[in-house]
Amino acid sequence: MGELIERVDDLDRVLGTVDRGEAERRGWLHRIATTICRDEVGRILVLRRSERHTRFPGHYDVLVGGAVGIGESYEEAAARELAEELGVGAPVRFLFKFLCGQGVSPVWFGVHEAVLTEPLAPDPSEIAWQAWLTESDLAEVVDQWRFVPCGREALRRYLDAGFCGGQDQPSPG
Repeated sequence: MGELIERVDDLDRVLGTVDRGEAERRGWLHRIATTICRDEVGRILVLRRSERHTRFPGHYDVLVGGAVGIGESYEEAAARELAEELGVGAPVRFLFKFLCGQGVSPVWFGVHEAVLTEPLAPDPSEIAWQAWLTESDLAEVVDQWRFVPCGREALRRYLDAGFCGGQDQPSPG
């Protein structure tokens, strides 16, 4: 048996425990906790997934994350994934969630933000490359580079809502 996760319904209520691979094969909804990382000057971390990654190998993304474990909150999973994938410990702030059907299977994406101040130690089995880009630089490449579809959607929602590193509320306008 592979990774166990909670299968959820279209309102994000737990239905039971299932194998993640089976959930993906059958198109069952489950949860993914993700984080958009900023540095102290507000740039956004962009990464390219390893070619060995099982989901979207070689694609670019602005999200660090993974499946929410059994009994785990989105926030707990997001913090755990930051440590596993980037080797950093940082507080995460929940921003929003949305139902994404563009990936391997339909999932609820819980999107967080973290400001990273310590050096990154990326897991090479997950991340092949990373760089800090400004929002304007990122806007230029997001439709040119091969991005993970749900990551692109999360980034658009994030930018459209006016989230800016560390603010508690979206900016007006």
